[in-house]
Amino acid sequence: MTDPTDPAAPDPVLAAYRKSIDNFDAALIHILAERFRTTQAVGEYKASASLPPADPGREAAQIARLRKLAEDADLDPEFSEKFIRFVIDEVIRHHEKARQG
Repeated sequence: MTDPTDPAAPDPVLAAYRKSIDNFDAALIHILAERFRTTQAVGEYKASASLPPADPGREAAQIARLRKLAEDADLDPEFSEKFIRFVIDEVIRHHEKARQG
């Protein structure tokens, strides 16, 4: 049995929180993978249809929509915008690559 006064003993409360965080991180990775599979298909379609890799109107609408969702979820909307901007920039990079062949 572990001694709760031992500073080297694992903290069971912290371990439970960390396990939950690890599960969320795994889910996020799987969700991002699925999202990128779909955006890869969009990039291939855009390339075959001679459409531009970026769609600034769509991006602005998505950012506004996600900022509102973040606010409703008590998540910092600035963080959500930085996060989705990072994702969008990566998607555009993939679309430009698909356009180049």
